[in-house]
Amino acid sequence: MVSRIIIHCDLDAFFAAVETLHHNLNPEIPLILGSDPKGGKGRGIVSTCNYAARRFGVHSAMPISEAWRRCPGPPHGSGHYLKSTRGLYSRASRKVMSILSRHADQFEKASIDEAYLDVTDYCAGDWDLALSLCRLMQTEIMEKLGLSASFGIGSTRIIAKMGSEENKPAGIHRTLPDEITKFFHNRSVREIPGIGPKTATRLAEWGITTVDDVEEHGQISLARFTSERFSTWLVRVIEGETSDEVSQLKSRKSVGKEFTFDRDQRNSEVVLDKLTILVKQVMTRAKEMGVAGRLAEVKIRYKGFETHTHGRSIPVAMDDEPVFMRTAHRLFAQHVDLEKPVRLVGFRLGNLEMPNTRQSTLD
Repeated sequence: MVSRIIIHCDLDAFFAAVETLHHNLNPEIPLILGSDPKGGKGRGIVSTCNYAARRFGVHSAMPISEAWRRCPGPPHGSGHYLKSTRGLYSRASRKVMSILSRHADQFEKASIDEAYLDVTDYCAGDWDLALSLCRLMQTEIMEKLGLSASFGIGSTRIIAKMGSEENKPAGIHRTLPDEITKFFHNRSVREIPGIGPKTATRLAEWGITTVDDVEEHGQISLARFTSERFSTWLVRVIEGETSDEVSQLKSRKSVGKEFTFDRDQRNSEVVLDKLTILVKQVMTRAKEMGVAGRLAEVKIRYKGFETHTHGRSIPVAMDDEPVFMRTAHRLFAQHVDLEKPVRLVGFRLGNLEMPNTRQSTLD
């Protein structure tokens, strides 16, 4: 069977990079986007930050006061704090996606800053051409838009996505079908999309921290202290047998919950707490239904009924609550307009599947 050639493109620190260009900032200076820090006493959260700020341990959805403690602004530190400029990101994303979609047999926008491309026929099954194509697209995105992008090339969605993280920023990593074993050799299980901190901790309790440990135990042994479904999925991942499908994700099947505040809410932390509850309720319902999903969507309605929905897809369908909790928090932090009171917040799990081998929590 001929392997598909899947490319995953991930824009590097996208929101911060767009702001850096818009304001003509020095990319080496820590940039934190979000609420007004008020000298470390501000309420609210970090929307996102650049790589310089990440070196201080700052990350999206972190309380803005904690970000200030780690990376203060003048006169105590070099941190540069800004509120997000609404509208810039979607325009920049459309331009990037236009470049990417021209070079694919099948194209899937996974979120505002990442996409999957099936280039099997476009590159005539030639992996060298796929590598050259990534260099071409990377150069075009930088020269035309001034944005940095990382690419992963693999035979499955998961391997391609992991590849795009391999040499960030501005990296390209290719994993050929006969290199899959080498790619996963001695790699931490935490690096596999879908295995979060909680799952990794549970595995570590059984002495499993790397893919080599998984192979040593074997699928049957692994199933004894996790589950047959999880062990089957994990073995399929490291053998390169998970999904290689790239599509427009047009399915409308979903599970969702919404909450309307009695009074329009200006405190983003309160809204984030309510979103956390909604994610838990949706994921509990999904497990009761026996379904898994590949799409997370956060809905925000502001005063005056202005409504926006922001989504992100993941490589493989799963019902792991921590995965979707992190995704929902990131979507909210990056897209909420801190200037507007929030009337309603919601969460939706979409693109539902019922495969026997879908990923789940170890429980």
